[in-house]
Order: sequence, then structure tokens, then C-alpha cells
Amino acid sequence: MLYAIVDIETTGSYAGGNGITEIGIVIHDGTKVLNFYETLVNPNIPIPYFIQRLTGINDKMVANAPAFKEIAGQVFELLQDKIFVAHNVNFDYSFVKYHLQAAGYQLDTKKLCTIRLARKVLPGLNGYSLGKLTQQLGINHSQHHRAGGDALATADILALIISKDTQGVIAGMLKGRNSEQYLPPHLPVADLEKLPSTSGVYYFYNSNGKTIYVGKAKNIRKRVRSHFSNNKITRQKQDFLRETHRISYRECATELMAHILESAEIRRLWPIHNRSQRGFLPRYGLFAYEDMQGFTRLTVEKIRRSHKPIYTFNSITEGQQRLKELCVEFGLCARLCNVAAECICEEHNPVEIYNQRATDAISWLKKHLPTFALIDKGIDDNEHSCILVKEGNLYGMGYITDKKVQLKNVETLTKNMEPLQDNDYIRNLVFRHATMHPEKCVTFAN
Repeated sequence: MLYAIVDIETTGSYAGGNGITEIGIVIHDGTKVLNFYETLVNPNIPIPYFIQRLTGINDKMVANAPAFKEIAGQVFELLQDKIFVAHNVNFDYSFVKYHLQAAGYQLDTKKLCTIRLARKVLPGLNGYSLGKLTQQLGINHSQHHRAGGDALATADILALIISKDTQGVIAGMLKGRNSEQYLPPHLPVADLEKLPSTSGVYYFYNSNGKTIYVGKAKNIRKRVRSHFSNNKITRQKQDFLRETHRISYRECATELMAHILESAEIRRLWPIHNRSQRGFLPRYGLFAYEDMQGFTRLTVEKIRRSHKPIYTFNSITEGQQRLKELCVEFGLCARLCNVAAECICEEHNPVEIYNQRATDAISWLKKHLPTFALIDKGIDDNEHSCILVKEGNLYGMGYITDKKVQLKNVETLTKNMEPLQDNDYIRNLVFRHATMHPEKCVTFAN
């Protein structure tokens, strides 16, 4: 069995948008080096300054180096029919496979990750980065962050692991299409094995325990595996492979509940790799306040943390249109409601009478905002899931075991719900589901 131990330096973190600046390949039989190959590579794009500082490789150094397509044939010959080995193998393999494919070569070899191998064969060490491993194991590592030096150091680590692999860890890793080979190098396999095949929300954490991604799924186990086992060369996949150290989950009875929980958790945790739903928070709200003359004034303003709106809107135009309708319906002053520059009222009513109209408008609005519960199946047969909407806003969700008692009134039901932050995105999901499934709705009077 021959191994090709590979290390590359690149212009960035993911293959789809970056190039290789240097490659080192060590051909090894498990005990000794049989061949060594190293070359700088011209990526044909500028090398970012911080990477120049890290590797010492600058644009001038690679100006006369071959492009990857010029060495692709030689690289492919070195790698084919070998076990592809690297420290954090999925990163190096994704780059090499992508650039070989662009040059017309199809790489399809078994892989070994020396981080995962070292964690299994050499447990209990104080860190498994290449630098920490070589230091703890007494391995010579003279050229940090250079392809040749890192590849030779990785080869020495592999040889040591092979000599101490008395439990057949390597054979197990190479058996069939071992799914562990696709996992982030620092992620415990136990985290993946405990994931259920049910609906819910899953969380990715970095080395500091900070949540970096929240996702939803009809099948949590299948969805999480797909993040690592696909052939994507995107930035997100490489970020997940590099940064994910732990995974947890929360089961949900229905896909809708998973959708709601995901959206709420993204807004609570603001994970760095969740971007798609950050624009769904309502930006404007309807507020009421008393001015210096004692008039109750209604206005549409940007939402602030310190004040809870009567109702929320996606845009100021939407809010002002609703307010104009209230002005017509209840005889409110357009100027006092900040939807007209000048007062066009024939006469102003006394403060008490005007304020009563404003109060009636608010009461009418709240009364016509529905309060209802969406009842569906539970996680097990002894319970029902419940999503509660109060006066048109999502209150929260949870599980109930006695529908007769707990659905008697909204106050009783509220005690069993986990409050969640409301937003237009979630609200629209719930209202759409309620419209499609009226038989699941229990309505309460406001």
C-alpha cells in the first residue's frame, strides 16, 4: 500500500474561488519516503496580503512558476492508485481534485486524515494541529506553512501512527466509503451518531463553543451528513469542515415547528454562517404616544428595542397605508398621525373625544388581529404540538398533553408555551399553514 501525503498553500479557503500557490507531495510506503515532489504554482490571481505574511509566498515568487494545468499530468500520476493523505484531508483534496478536474483529470482515491487518525491512535495529546503534533511527538518541522515542509512533517506523523496502530484504525478508515473521512477533523463521531432521523433544528459550534450555524431539517441526521459528504467546493463547506468542533440538536414534532425554531434561533444567536434570514426582521411598527397637548397620537416609526409596537410592518409605506385607513375609519387627524403635513380636519374634537377615537382604533385593530393555536402531532403519541398566535403576533410554541384543560382559554395555554421572538417571516409561515389547515386551528376571543 502506497500513500501520497499532500500539502498545498492556496490563495483562500475554498477551491471554487481560489488557486494553489504551492504543492508538496511525499510518496510513502508506510515506513519510508520513496519520492518527493514540490513546486511553486502560479495561481494567476493576486495572493492576499495576510496569506503572503502567513506562508512567505508572494506574487513575485510565483510570477515565473508553472500554472497548475502545466503540472496537472505529473500531479495526477503521483496521486493515482495511492491513498491520499493530508492533515485536514478534505481541504487539500477538494483543491487538488477541483484543479485537476479543470485540467481534464478525474481524481478518485481513498483518503486519510492525519488529524482524525492521530486523535484515535494517539489520544490525550494537548492539541492536534500540525505544529502542536510535531512539537509533542518530537518530529522535525523546519518549514511551517510551506507545502514541502508540511508534507514531510505529515509523512513522519503518518509513519508514527502506522507503527502504533494496533487496533486497525487505518484499515477501518479505508474500509468501503467510510463516512468518517468526510467529517470535520475535530468533530467527534459520537456527535453525528446520536443525531435522530426526525424533524428539528441542529447547531454547529466552533472550538470556543460559540454557535456558528443553525439549520432545520425534516431528517436531522441526513441533513447534517449532507453538509460534509457532498462534493461541493463552496466557501461554506470548507468553513464548516474547518470550524465545526461539536454538533447538538433539538427535535421538533413538525417541519413547521423546525422552521419557526430555526428562524428564532438565528435571531437569538446570530451565527456567523447564517445569512439568508437576517433581512426578515420587521423594521417598522405602529406606536401610540401622548403629545404635549394631551392628544393620543398614532405613528409608524422604526422599531426600537425599548418600545413594543402595537403591530409591525415590513416597510414604512405599508404601515402608513394602514394608518391612513384607520384615520378614515375612526375620524383621526392625518397630521396628528404623521401621515399628512397639514391638518385637513373640518374641526378638532376636544382631547377626550379624540383620544377615545384613537383608543377605539387601537382596540379595533387588536380585536381584528386573530388569537389562535395551531394543534398538530407531538414528538410522541402522548402529546400534541401547539403554536400560539396572540393578537396577530407569534407568541411561542410548545407541547400539551391535555387538550380539554389546556385549550380552555389562552391564559392557560400560554403557561405551556416557550415564548419566541416574533417576526414577519415566521408570522407569514404560520398564517399560511393555518389557512391551508383550518381544521388544526383553535380560535380564542381577544
